[in-house]
Amino acid sequence: MAKFVFELQEILDVRNFEQEQAQIELGKAIAVENEINQNLNNIAQQYTVLKQNMKGVTDFNLVFAQNNHIKLLEYQKEELLKKLAEAKLVSEEKRKILQECMKKTSALEKFRDQQLEEYKQELENEEKKNIEELSTIKSNSKRS
Repeated sequence: MAKFVFELQEILDVRNFEQEQAQIELGKAIAVENEINQNLNNIAQQYTVLKQNMKGVTDFNLVFAQNNHIKLLEYQKEELLKKLAEAKLVSEEKRKILQECMKKTSALEKFRDQQLEEYKQELENEEKKNIEELSTIKSNSKRS
């Protein structure tokens, strides 16, 4: 019997490649989210430090400058939150694409495994048949 060949192997290979690319794209999208979150954390730390430094300050110019800096931090925070919302949408879209790729790949892999099992069963049946034929030939040759 011929060696097992899955006729759709090239398609499965393409689907595996697409799945790998989707994983890479999702990783990039998550990295963008993480970077934005890190920037938000940095702003929060700067805000905390500024608030602590303002305690007991009586110089009007310094208070005015720190208030402007706080307003800048709040503006940056709002912009980053908008970017984070957009990044989360992108990540979710990439996640859906990956899930779809995984479904397609999984379906083909199951089909391949099913065909392989059928091939193994046919091979086993053929071996049993050959053994029975050999036994029959042997027993017939002993009788003669």
